[in-house]
Amino acid sequence: MDGNGRWAERQGLPRVEGHRRGVASVRRTVEEGVRLGLEQITLYCLSSENWKRPQRELEFLMHLLEQYMIEERTTIMDQDISVRVIGRRDGIPDATLREMDKTVSMSDQAGGMRLCLAINYGARRELLDAIQRIAREVREGSLDPEKLSEESISEYLYTRGMVDPDLLIRTAGEMRISNFLLWQISYAELWVTQKCWPEFEIEHLHQAIQDYAARERRFGGLST
Repeated sequence: MDGNGRWAERQGLPRVEGHRRGVASVRRTVEEGVRLGLEQITLYCLSSENWKRPQRELEFLMHLLEQYMIEERTTIMDQDISVRVIGRRDGIPDATLREMDKTVSMSDQAGGMRLCLAINYGARRELLDAIQRIAREVREGSLDPEKLSEESISEYLYTRGMVDPDLLIRTAGEMRISNFLLWQISYAELWVTQKCWPEFEIEHLHQAIQDYAARERRFGGLST
């Protein structure tokens, strides 16, 4: 969800106002995803590299996340959305963690769309955590490394139990992956828009899905 700060600066507003407006984009995108019957949406909320930003902006982001977890709880439950959070917990304020955990717990039995929030997430860190866990189990004798497979490795990732993304949408014209779900997006289709995240409307989501539907996905094979 790129371009919140840039959008705000272009409007002559503080960067934090871009993050506030970005919440409205989250709301309409998630609600439209439910309406369309999407299985899952993953939103990259905060990367592990974002801690380099100014302290005031980080504090605002944590407050915004806490506020979202509280204010959207009723909508999440009414729309049968299952919320899951991936990433590391260190550095996130206790108050934010409490509200985050409460929303995840309350929506645990929901049977509708899964909303996955990547918070303090970095794909390299995720892979390192998985490798370290695998190494410990091998050392303890509970895992035979010869029996590892792509499927079993997926069970050691933060996203275990979730499907791999089919479509990766990148806003603000960014043409890189930025340490996001490196293992999981191996065969995802990429779609980039110049629109910043606060400008991302339902029509843009529809366009991304329509473009995706028109592509031929061969997964390394030949056309049929």
